[in-house]
Amino acid sequence: MIFDRNEHKQVVALLGAGSMGTAIVRRIGAGKKILLGDISEETLQRVCEDFRRCGYDAETMQVNALQKESVEAFARKAAELGPVMYFIGTAGASPNQANPEHIVDLDMVGTGYAVDAFGEVMAAGGAGLIISSQAAYMYPIPNDIELQLVQTPTAKLKEVKFIQEVAMQNSGFAYMIAKRLNHLQAQRAAATSWRKRHARINTISPGVVVTPLAYDEFNANGEGYQNMIDASASRRTGTSDEIAEAAVFLLGEHAQFITGTDLLIDGGVIASIRTGQFQLQG
Repeated sequence: MIFDRNEHKQVVALLGAGSMGTAIVRRIGAGKKILLGDISEETLQRVCEDFRRCGYDAETMQVNALQKESVEAFARKAAELGPVMYFIGTAGASPNQANPEHIVDLDMVGTGYAVDAFGEVMAAGGAGLIISSQAAYMYPIPNDIELQLVQTPTAKLKEVKFIQEVAMQNSGFAYMIAKRLNHLQAQRAAATSWRKRHARINTISPGVVVTPLAYDEFNANGEGYQNMIDASASRRTGTSDEIAEAAVFLLGEHAQFITGTDLLIDGGVIASIRTGQFQLQG
């Protein structure tokens, strides 16, 4: 049976086929061509089959987000399928999943590769979204360093003295700084390459959201996360669906005046830290 005879569909590209990204795509992917990218072929096949069984037009491409050429090929593939109206980037590793260098390579440099690559293929009126983290607000970077970083080409970010001396100290620092760089990468793109394509790009910084991968963090530092949850105004964790609802707004027609900004969705954790109600340990 042919479920959809329409041709020349708009394209939704998702890099990182985890629960948060797929929750977003489910809300915007109806009637569109969905291209799923991930390093895991097993994950791709499972997620794609689930989408297809629910009536979505989806296909996959194995992508190594650490490799510039692989990410660029993914962007080209998306453009071959039709006008790329949506790009969602969620690929990354958390502090208890990887060493500092891998986090810098994937969460910082790899994300930069994706932002750069899709800045070459986005259709006019399109929108992108990078999933960052509340951790981006936990390590203030001096303004002069931020300016240096935002002016540094993606491929040379690891050469910056600040990255070598601070981000590489441990996985926690690497993660916080990489996620702040996601904000800066989106700002730069919004003002330059994506602007030239008449496309928008923003970031979302989720707080403690329960996903399958989040359990690695909970298992490694359950007490710390419990204290963080208890100190927040919401007094609970978030869900992928809640992040997806906000993502739909930022990607949609009602947010056409919003680009180069971040939306913090953390249940009040950062507010608790900044007002002294909660103190980070370590």
